[in-house]
Amino acid sequence: MKLKKTKSYKTLAATLVVTLALGLLSACGEGSSKDAKQEATASTTGGVKELSLFIDFPWWATKEWKGPIAEKITEKTGIKLNVTVATDDKQLPLMIASGDLPDLVLTSSNVSRMSDSKLSYPWNDLIKQYAPEFKLDPTRIAINTMDDGNFYTVRNAFATQEEMAQNKYAVGGDGNPGIAVREDILKELGNPPIKTLDDFVKVLGMVKEKNPDMVPLVMDKNWIEVYFLQQFGAEALFDNWYENKGKVDYYIRQPQMLEFFKFMNSLYRNGYILAENFAFANDQIDEQYATSGKAFAHSHTVGTADTDNSAIKKNNGTFAFKMLPSALTKEARKVSTGLGFAGTFVTKKNKDPEASIKLLQYLASDEGRKLTMFGVEGEHWTWNQEGHPDLKYDSSDQDFMNANGIGWWVLYNDGVMEGLRGYVPGKQKTQALMETKAITIYKPQLGLIQTQPDSEEKTIKTKIDEMIKNEKVTIYLAKSEEEAVAKYNNMVKNAENMGLQKLVDWANTTYEKKKGLFK
Repeated sequence: MKLKKTKSYKTLAATLVVTLALGLLSACGEGSSKDAKQEATASTTGGVKELSLFIDFPWWATKEWKGPIAEKITEKTGIKLNVTVATDDKQLPLMIASGDLPDLVLTSSNVSRMSDSKLSYPWNDLIKQYAPEFKLDPTRIAINTMDDGNFYTVRNAFATQEEMAQNKYAVGGDGNPGIAVREDILKELGNPPIKTLDDFVKVLGMVKEKNPDMVPLVMDKNWIEVYFLQQFGAEALFDNWYENKGKVDYYIRQPQMLEFFKFMNSLYRNGYILAENFAFANDQIDEQYATSGKAFAHSHTVGTADTDNSAIKKNNGTFAFKMLPSALTKEARKVSTGLGFAGTFVTKKNKDPEASIKLLQYLASDEGRKLTMFGVEGEHWTWNQEGHPDLKYDSSDQDFMNANGIGWWVLYNDGVMEGLRGYVPGKQKTQALMETKAITIYKPQLGLIQTQPDSEEKTIKTKIDEMIKNEKVTIYLAKSEEEAVAKYNNMVKNAENMGLQKLVDWANTTYEKKKGLFK
C-alpha cells in the first residue's frame, strides 16, 4: 500500500525539572497522567538530551528533527532526536544481526523481530519502573503482548470499534481505498449515473469509445486490488486471514476471490486498464497519468480526488476529479483486522530508557497525540467544541504536511486522532471516509495470527505469498475468462502443494488461543 500515512508520536523528558506542568489528559482511554507533579517537562537548566531514532520506512518524508512539531516536542520534553531513515527494507534486519542498534526504532514489518528481550526493553517493565502513571487500555496491551507475556511496543494508528463509535468525527485516514473520476469527461458523456459497480464499468466503456487516447482507469501500483476487493465483500484485503463460522482460512480461498479475479481480468480484456500498470516502476506514475489529463479514473485512496485536484490547480489545469461512492455494491464492506501500523522500540542499546518511556508517555497523552497528528494548537488548528479539530491548513497539501512534520512524528498515536484529522468539512475525502466508516467492522483478533521470524510457518507463508504475487498478475492478464479461472485454480493448488493447509491448521490453533484475549 502506498502509505502516505501521516502519523506521529514520541518524546519525553530527561533531566527533569518540573517547571512546566503538562496536562497529560486522557483521551479515548489511554495515555493519561493523573498527577501533574509526575508529568515530564523540558529541563530549563540541564539542556537538551539527544537520542538516536531509526525509522524503518525508506519512503518516510521527514528525515530530520526540525519544524514546529519537532521543536514543540523538544520544548515540552527536553529531548531531541537524531533521525536516520532506512535506505531499504534490509537495513534494519542487518542492524539487528550485527547488534548495531540506535536508542529507538520505529518499525512495522519488524515488530515481531524487535519484540525480543535480547533486543528491546519491555514497555511494561519501563512503565512500572519509570512511568507508573502511564496508563494503557487492556485491548492495546492484549494485542501487543507477546508469548513471553511482555509488550515491547504499542502500535500507532489503532482504535477499537467502541472508540470509533464514540467519536463521531473520527472518520479515518488515507489508509482506505478510493477511486476518483474526471467530472468534465462525465459531463461530456451526459453525466451517466455511477451508483453501482456495473454503472462504473459501463462508463469506462463509454470513455474508451469516446476518448480512445485516454486510459479509462489507472491504478496506484500499491493499491491495485483494495477498492474492488472491498466491493466484493472480501474479508481479507490481500494480506491476512478471513473467518468463516469460527474457523480461519487464507484469503485466496475466500469464495469472493474468484469473482474478484474474473472482474479484474474483464477490465483488462476490455481495454479499461493497462498491462503495464502492473509493472509501474514507482508509485508516482499513476498520479502523472491522472493529473496530466491522460486518465479518466484514478484508483488510489479516499484522498485521491482532493490530492489530484490540488496538484492540477498548482499546474493551472482546467479539469477536476470527484470521488466515487465507497460502496458500489450491497456486499461492500471493510473488515479491519489491523493491530495498528508501526511501533516504537526502546532498544537495549538505549542511553536513557527512563527518558525514552517518558517521551512515549507524553506522545501518548491527549496533548501529545493532538500535537503530532494536527500540529501546534493555535498555529495549525483550534478545537471545535463539537468534537473535532478545525484545521488551518489543507491536509491534502503533502508539501505543507511534510515541511511541518504534521502526522509524521507518530512514534505513538492512535486511530481516533488520525481519524479526527480526516474530518475536514467540505472535503471529498471526508465524505468518502464517512461512507467507509459506515461499512467497516472490526476483527483485530484476526490480526493476531502472525507468523514469527525464522519459524516454519513464516517460511511457508513467505513462499506462498511470493508465488501469489507473481501468479495473480497472470490471472489479471489472462486472454479469456476461462484462462483466468484456470490460472486462479492453479494458484490455489500451488499454494496447497507448498504447505497451505499446514499453515491454516497452525493459524486456527493460534486463533483459538488469541481470541480469548478479547473476552
